[in-house]
Amino acid sequence: MVSEKIAKLLNEQIAHEQYAAQYYLSMSAWFSGKDLDGIANYFRVQSKEELMHADKMFDYLNDVGGEIIIGEIPKPPHEFLGAIDIFEKALEHEKKVTKSIFNIVKNANDEGDFATTSFLQWFINEQVEEEASASQLVTKIKMVSDNPSALYLFDQELAQRVFNPKGE
Repeated sequence: MVSEKIAKLLNEQIAHEQYAAQYYLSMSAWFSGKDLDGIANYFRVQSKEELMHADKMFDYLNDVGGEIIIGEIPKPPHEFLGAIDIFEKALEHEKKVTKSIFNIVKNANDEGDFATTSFLQWFINEQVEEEASASQLVTKIKMVSDNPSALYLFDQELAQRVFNPKGE
């Protein structure tokens, strides 16, 4: 059995993950509107991954007998200053998600909830990868944004990303 406090935090995280999916979908739409379909694809895949994260947490909370309460998902922004702004906002958002997950782990540890701590280890590892990837993409978009040929190649690179429903 999971405590009410941990269940509440997990429910909040489910909502955060669902918001992240909408946020990344909004970013994808922005790039689609600029005919940068490869970068749009990257954010579309990112959106699907966030929904998968929400589903994992939903299933875990159900498995440990926690009450699942679907929270309100705010509307994400749809106007951005440009490509660099979007990648910087994506990195900033990943850092917020990391802090939120760390907070759940801290609370689970404080309660001796080793099952939740163990479950969240996958998300901790995922966030390390997400932040590193987002940071690299910020660096790359800054390098290529003023060079149409380089931006074309960057767009082609991100077009290769595919969604892995197993989360591996």
